[in-house]
Amino acid sequence: MGSNPNYQKNIRFISRNVIPRIILVLMGIFFIMPYYWMIVTSLKGTVELRSAPPTLFPHEIHFEHYGEAVRFIPFFRYMMNSLIIVVFSVIGAIFSNSLVGYGFSRINWPGREKVFLIVIATMFIPFPVVLVALFDIFAKFHLVNTYFPLIIPAYTGQALYIFMMRQYLLTIPKEISDAGFIDGANEFEIFYRLIVPLMKPVVAVVAIFTALGSWNDFLGPLIYLTRQEMYTLSIGLQFFRSQHEVEYSLLMAASTLVALPVVVIFLCFQRFFVEGITMGAIKG
Repeated sequence: MGSNPNYQKNIRFISRNVIPRIILVLMGIFFIMPYYWMIVTSLKGTVELRSAPPTLFPHEIHFEHYGEAVRFIPFFRYMMNSLIIVVFSVIGAIFSNSLVGYGFSRINWPGREKVFLIVIATMFIPFPVVLVALFDIFAKFHLVNTYFPLIIPAYTGQALYIFMMRQYLLTIPKEISDAGFIDGANEFEIFYRLIVPLMKPVVAVVAIFTALGSWNDFLGPLIYLTRQEMYTLSIGLQFFRSQHEVEYSLLMAASTLVALPVVVIFLCFQRFFVEGITMGAIKG
């Protein structure tokens, strides 16, 4: 049987196609379960929450928990605050990282590789190390209790995003830039008119990562914001938790509303996300 070609072909098919898919499905279920349990808990009544063993699906669906969660705190005000920070952070991250990545990949200048290594080395510096210095800088400019400390860092570039931009730009043929120079375009015209339209996948990746980080950021707003009307959803959710230690259905409803925009954004741009991640790994 071991020498049967069909048997060996079936074994290879199972090992290369069936088993990896089964593992991926199991891993997907493992990662989805917390979100599923969060949604199910938000729809359960108080009595059903205390039942043992817990039910996998609510016997009675209580959508009113979402209305109560929104009314308890100024949810939409906090959401607008978070959106302001996210939008301006994404714009800054796309502009700064793409420009710096272009300079490290398409322009030859003395010491480029050494400077790039220094930039990459900054990824190993923990944020708490520079936290006090950053706070002191923003305090001297009277920017504490504003959104600027949460937005300005996005306009200064980040090592991981610069690395991703550079790696992706290295996959774009150099002949495209040469053709622009022949037509009389300068460096900035080539960047904005020729290169940027080809960077949609990696730009989507940077935008998603930046939006996710800004949306879920808890430490930054906690440090720089003191007025309640300026709180973001991450701070508002913690405030909700302190007031609803036992009412887990309301807490899970609020958590679901906070996580929903991120999931929707990822589902809308997942094609660019996957393409940007894989294309950046082609050339080192």
